[in-house]
Amino acid sequence: MMRTPLPPICAVLAIAGLLAGPLAAQLNVPGLPAPAPDVRGVLGDVTGQVDRTLGTLDRTAAREASRLLRLRDQTLARLLARNSDTIERDAGGNLARRGELLVTGAPPEALLALERAGFTVAGREMVEGLDLEVTRIAVPRGMALARAETLAAQVAPGVEASPDNLHFAAGSEPVSSAPALGLAVLAAPQAQTIRTTVGMIDGASGKGVVVAGQKGFAKGAPLASDHGSAVASLLRSAGARQIWVADVYGDDPAGGNALAIAKALGWLALSGCKVVTISLVGPKNAVVERAVAAAQGRGVVVVAAVGNDGPAAPPAYPASYDGVLAITGVDRKGRALIEAGRAAHLDYAAPGAGVYALDAAGHAKAMRGTSFAAPLAATRVAAAMDSRTSWRTALDAEARDLGKKGPDARFGRGLLCEACGKKM
Repeated sequence: MMRTPLPPICAVLAIAGLLAGPLAAQLNVPGLPAPAPDVRGVLGDVTGQVDRTLGTLDRTAAREASRLLRLRDQTLARLLARNSDTIERDAGGNLARRGELLVTGAPPEALLALERAGFTVAGREMVEGLDLEVTRIAVPRGMALARAETLAAQVAPGVEASPDNLHFAAGSEPVSSAPALGLAVLAAPQAQTIRTTVGMIDGASGKGVVVAGQKGFAKGAPLASDHGSAVASLLRSAGARQIWVADVYGDDPAGGNALAIAKALGWLALSGCKVVTISLVGPKNAVVERAVAAAQGRGVVVVAAVGNDGPAAPPAYPASYDGVLAITGVDRKGRALIEAGRAAHLDYAAPGAGVYALDAAGHAKAMRGTSFAAPLAATRVAAAMDSRTSWRTALDAEARDLGKKGPDARFGRGLLCEACGKKM
């Protein structure tokens, strides 16, 4: 779907990373064109976090960090109001599928205790490829999700009943358009052909990118999106030739949920993907965490963006899960993106501004956001796997150190894929 150019004020929101997911169509800001369906962001309890983080920033950066948080929360509040029949807030203030909790590994007596308290089993889902069973629990009629979480913990202690949290894309609307460009001009100079199979969890890919297969894990999926198309085109232009795409959004107002991500990860593992890139962010969720750990146990390297909600935002997941490669973004001068979020750990940086990728219509556009850094880093992991050497050793040897000498919290272990995604 083609998009109209962003006016200046809309571009500001885009830089904040808030106009990049399928729920954007729900947000109609007076005086602005209706955002295209790609709005994603993260809603979390940030009380106290702002003050702690801002104390380490200079005054200008602190103001920008505060602004990003306000924009994020204001946008998601409007998003919630538009979709209150489908989504609601959990106990942490995060957005989740309405009226449902997810339970893994619960013994029969725990499920019985939940049923006696008014919960009902809505269904059991086997996540193929990960040997993970998830039980969907409907909350008592008329009960808020946040209250249901507390009640479930009381009546079934030791059982982790998680909301089906939504995850949001970590990239922005295109900064500029260049329809005459094609995929060939996006490739890094002499980009090597990568044989290792790479998967991505996002929206579906559109025109101009050859992929091995696509599967939907949400209502209306697979449905081509600009965000998913950009990620797929970056994988392709940086050398990946076997790309599998899992669409967790489609046109579902509650797309990007935890269960969809877990199922997508299992399908990608079954499809032979050894590297999976996820340019989505959300709160910590037990189902996604277990799915990630199960995939890692099968030899899959998961790469994830740290998001675009600024340095004062809560740590982003799945980037913050153990063993996941957390990727931040830098501009073409090697400067950290001011809107880049954070994770519990940081591994590498990759280009996240001045990055050219294809939208759903097959047009090349300049993109901005950590969403577009993650797939570039993922291709370097896959390339290292091709050589049958230690991929971590290979990445460390390739990464260009930025900032203070050695690994740091701003750039991780250095910059990967420096020339990738450039306009030639």
